[in-house]
Amino acid sequence: MQNYIEEHSTPPDEWLHELWRATHLHLLRPRMASGPVQGQLLRMLMQMIRPQTVVEIGTYSGYSALAMASGMEKNSRLITFEVNDEQEVFTRPWLENAPYAVRPEMCIGDVFQLLPPMNLSIDVAFIDADKRQYSDYYHLIRRFTHSGSYILADNTLWDGHVIETSYDCDPQTRGIKAFNDLVAEDPDVEQVILSERDGLSVIRVK
Repeated sequence: MQNYIEEHSTPPDEWLHELWRATHLHLLRPRMASGPVQGQLLRMLMQMIRPQTVVEIGTYSGYSALAMASGMEKNSRLITFEVNDEQEVFTRPWLENAPYAVRPEMCIGDVFQLLPPMNLSIDVAFIDADKRQYSDYYHLIRRFTHSGSYILADNTLWDGHVIETSYDCDPQTRGIKAFNDLVAEDPDVEQVILSERDGLSVIRVK
């Protein structure tokens, strides 16, 4: 089914295709990167929402950041936070040399320390980092959102573990489940979990 979906979806451009290939050749756990289908979804969401300020938590190889950037308008801004400083050597050149009107700004360090002083008004946030901290990321982001902001969260089905009791002791599964419950109980947002890839939550601030 996934092959069929990919064959009938707009393929990534050359830059994203080469990044996808390099991610698989040079990085451990390449599955962590958003794939071509999710990348196209992120690109189209940016074209529909037309955000001025986008924040991403969890850069990894930069695929999702660049997929979003490819759909953003000139003079908008995308800031991506990555806690693993060893990732910078691979990722930063892909971000800085991208052929898009918007080039993601990569910040290395703890997002809980780096984001608040920026005092941004966030139109779109994309969460794809430590699953154990998803609820904490959500609380952080909500401080800077407004009516009409969107929060996207990746891996919210977590290989189906969210409905398997045998994974209740796994801290990452618990983190995802707690996040999903937190969002479902927040009266100030509306949300849907898409089954694309490993689950993508689309959350809109009312």
